[in-house]
Amino acid sequence: MDIALAELLPVERHRWLTPLIAPRPIAFVSTISAAGVGNLAPFSFFAMGGQSPQGVAICPTADRHGNPKDTLRNIRETGEFTINLVSREMAERVNQASAPYPPDVDEFDVAGFTRVPSVVVKPPRVAEAPAALECRVFQIVPQGSGPMHGTWVLGEVLHLWVRDDVLASDGLPDTAKVHPAARMGRDEWAHVTPQAIFRLNRPTVVPKE
Repeated sequence: MDIALAELLPVERHRWLTPLIAPRPIAFVSTISAAGVGNLAPFSFFAMGGQSPQGVAICPTADRHGNPKDTLRNIRETGEFTINLVSREMAERVNQASAPYPPDVDEFDVAGFTRVPSVVVKPPRVAEAPAALECRVFQIVPQGSGPMHGTWVLGEVLHLWVRDDVLASDGLPDTAKVHPAARMGRDEWAHVTPQAIFRLNRPTVVPKE
């Protein structure tokens, strides 16, 4: 099947692509407005890139009226955010935090998560998360306009916190112990188990004689 995306409504494009671009890790983003109101929201449009400095990207989408989400407004006002990684054990409460609450509601409270002060940024981390990335904004890039348009938030990771019980014997995080949850299409989620992990050695190029 061939599909011209320009001929589809934004919500229809979403329905076609999310089952294909999957699994997608979840950034559970904590922010604080300039007035001091907290917000906690999950985003599956989330990636990392580069190591010098360490970069991350999230892409909040506007609502069906073209209005920005609370997370994006807060990031624009303060230039800071904290990304909490999501384990399978957190999934139901993370999903609850995705509901369209009004701006004066802090999802930490309604979803039952515990605030812990971050080290170098104001937005707190989630105590129940297996890891958290404290970030400052590098660049904000709008893409499109109107309902459901995207805004790329490029951030620099300033500080990393990892729960001790998800570390392997070499002292680094063990993905199976992190037990990350991921988004698929429709209302489908996935999670990483030890049985789902396989290993491939990096290939080497044999020099020509």
